[in-house]
Formats: sequence, structure tokens, C-alpha cells
Amino acid sequence: MTPRTVGILGGGQLARMMVLAGAPMGLRFELFDPAADACGAQVAPLQVAAFEDEAALAAFAARVDVVTFDFENVPARSAKFLAERVPVYPNPDALAVAQDRLSEKTLFQSLGIPLPPFADIRSRDELAAKVAEFGMPCIVKTRRLGYDGKGQFRIRSAADIDAAWDTLGSQVEKTGLILEGFVAFDREVSVVAVRGQDGEFRAWPITGNWHVNGVLSASLAPAQLPALQHEAAIGYARTLAERLDYVGVFALELFCRGDELLANEMAPRVHNSGHWTIEGSETSQFENHLRAVLGLPLGDTRMLGHACMLNWIGQMPD
Repeated sequence: MTPRTVGILGGGQLARMMVLAGAPMGLRFELFDPAADACGAQVAPLQVAAFEDEAALAAFAARVDVVTFDFENVPARSAKFLAERVPVYPNPDALAVAQDRLSEKTLFQSLGIPLPPFADIRSRDELAAKVAEFGMPCIVKTRRLGYDGKGQFRIRSAADIDAAWDTLGSQVEKTGLILEGFVAFDREVSVVAVRGQDGEFRAWPITGNWHVNGVLSASLAPAQLPALQHEAAIGYARTLAERLDYVGVFALELFCRGDELLANEMAPRVHNSGHWTIEGSETSQFENHLRAVLGLPLGDTRMLGHACMLNWIGQMPD
């Protein structure tokens, strides 16, 4: 039997980890990334081309059996182009929702998932009005793109409104803007979960996360949460996956404030806060993502023991 070939849009660290997880499963991989020095090229063939290059995408689709992603900012149009030629998981519609903070939060709201107040912002006057409504501090962000603290401005006083608009106002027509109420949370947690093509849903134990300057620094599993909060968080993730007809691994990030859980965002991919599953779980997030997108039975998500992950990015963390 010819080994199945998985195509990955994006050739970064997550693609590299997927390839390493898939090798013992007898899988082959093809990567697609605009960067010739993408680290995934160390372990799998890499096609270097722009994500918008339809000729290159068509050639890529012809060489693979299924396509997935290693980051969420792949153009949704490119994902839809590929989906006309080869199965794509997660589906392009789910990807498009997760790429737009307004669409994402509107979906959370419609599903009854609690979250901080938010508003679409189209002008400086609208920003000022919503800041007055939400109170300060609050945060204005680009609706699209921006991650790890980029593309956002925290408003702490009335004087910051003009500064925020001067910094991000030009993005209204490009990416859109959203204002979010600030949450004085006790802790941040994430649900890393997987859903198969047959609708089977599994989640790993909830992970507690610590960020420095908007970038994940450390994760500890399992997070010490009351049973009711744990069940609620898993339930929110399941509801979200079912609504999106999601296939693959994803993360739902939440704030804990007293007895409240408030959704922050979802990541439609394997997630840094799930790296501990490589050694700390019966089945890693990377293996289960591959199992899901290939239509294979999902693996056990039970822990082997308590786990901690430190996210080292080029230097030792403080």
C-alpha cells in the first residue's frame, strides 16, 4: 500500500512537529510555505511559493491526499481553492471564522459561551463611545492578523484614545478593528481538544498558561480547576467544534475570574499549550491531529503524569 501523503500549509515549528509525529505512522508529508528557510524543511519536502499562487497550490494538491495547516493566517481563499481539489481539514469556513476576531466572538456569543464585552470599531468617535461604555482599561485590536500581543493597543485613560486611533486607525479598511473589555483574570487556561471526521470528540486535561509580553511562557497540566469549571470549559469546546463541523486539533483559550470562565479566542490548529502532550499523554496532539484529518480512530488523551512546558524562543525565559 502506498503511504498516504499529508500536505501542510505552513512550514514552521508546528509543521515540523507534525512530521515527526507522523513518521512512525508511516506517513509522508509535503510542506508549502513562502519562506525558503522554513524549519519544517529540515524534515520534509518544501514547496516555496506564495499562499496566493494558485498554480503552485494546484500542483501541491495533486501531490497530497489531504491538506491541513500549521498556522491560522493562511488566506481562507487559498484554503477554499485547495478544498475544491483535495480534502482540507479543518474546513475553510472554520478557518475563516477563527481568522476574524469579530466573527469568532460573535459565534461564541451565539453559542452561549461567555466572553468579555466586544464591539466592532469603524471610527474614532465610535471608539471613544465604546470605551466610555466598557470602561477602562480596555484593548483595541485588529480584527485580522496580529498575534502574541501584536496589532493591539491598551487604553488606560481618555488620552490613550487618540494614541490608539493614531496607531491602529489606518487598519479599519485593511483588517478591521475590535474593542474588547479588559478582564482582570485570576489565571488563563486552554482546552486542547480534537474532533474526528466521524464526530468523535476528545479533550486533554485543561492546561494552565502563563504569558510574558503577550507570548506564552509556560504551561502546566492539569490546571487546578473546580470540577464544574472543568466540565464547563470542555463543554464549550465541544459545542464550538460541533457548530463548526471541525476536524482536527484546536485550542480554546479562556480567562478564569473567580467562578467565571470567559472565552478569549480559539486557535484552529495544534497549539503551543499542548506541547506537553508529546511526552505527557498517551497520544500527543500532533498524532491525534493527523489521525483526525486522515479519518483514523482517535487516540487516548489521558495523561501519563503531571506535565510542565516551558516555551523557549531563542533565549532562556526569565
